[in-house]
Amino acid sequence: MRLTEVATAIEAFLETLLADARRSGEIARPPRLMAAMRHATLGGGKRLRPFLTIEAARLLGVAGEGALRTGAAVELLHGYSLVHDDLPSMDDDDLRRGRPTVHKAFDEATAILVGDALQTLAFEVLADSATDPDGAIRSDLVLGLARASGLGGMVGGQLLDLTAEGRYGAVSFGDTEIRQLQMMKTGAILAFSVEAGAILGRADAETRQRLVTYGWALGAAFQVADDILDREASSEAMGKRTGKDLEKGKATLVDLLGMDGARRECARLVATADEALGSFGPEADILRETVRFVVERQA
Repeated sequence: MRLTEVATAIEAFLETLLADARRSGEIARPPRLMAAMRHATLGGGKRLRPFLTIEAARLLGVAGEGALRTGAAVELLHGYSLVHDDLPSMDDDDLRRGRPTVHKAFDEATAILVGDALQTLAFEVLADSATDPDGAIRSDLVLGLARASGLGGMVGGQLLDLTAEGRYGAVSFGDTEIRQLQMMKTGAILAFSVEAGAILGRADAETRQRLVTYGWALGAAFQVADDILDREASSEAMGKRTGKDLEKGKATLVDLLGMDGARRECARLVATADEALGSFGPEADILRETVRFVVERQA
């Protein structure tokens, strides 16, 4: 219920951000670009990342527009990453959330520009004083999202992912390399999504670290569960092509640990997330249930 409530609120806010009418400081909003940005961003997705931001902030007593805007910024950044991941030069996917990917619905050049525009809009939203009146808090949010999404996080992880496919020569990825790849490509943004709530909540160092630990455990569990689904779920259920890693000969933790071992790893990560939330009491029950939802989901 809470996930649905947050998804509805995020969808409405994103619709406002991506309306055709130009905003203060803009010269124009090209209609084709706006249509493609809406295609990429609206009408699909669980909105897990903004949900984590909003729930972590709520745990610390913060709700309202600031948390909504911060969650939306993370979702915009995530949307950019999906558009670029789907490009022929990357994963070359035709479907995303059951619909044609942006480069299929429009064209490759438009898709590149959509990703660029979503990324910059994410930072514009965070930097706006409407997100938080304290400039230091906004700066902390911008810095955190930049680090999580950049060369030492998501972008670097995508390069490692291409390397693991053998794009740049034969390689052998073991347990350490696979975990590092997954922490960077997927885990860093999920972990920041939680940390953003701690930043908005003015958490002390210990509280912030506990939430970050929870975020990293959830991010790792999400990726292992995704690897399991990639082997077991249908493309129709997932809304995108499955079995890609196996096709490309790219090792995952499912390959290294086996299916049963991967499920045990998910259980271990759920326990780690639970332990990180131990001091918060029942107020953190939604976050506890979220990590279980992540590993038990069917799509």
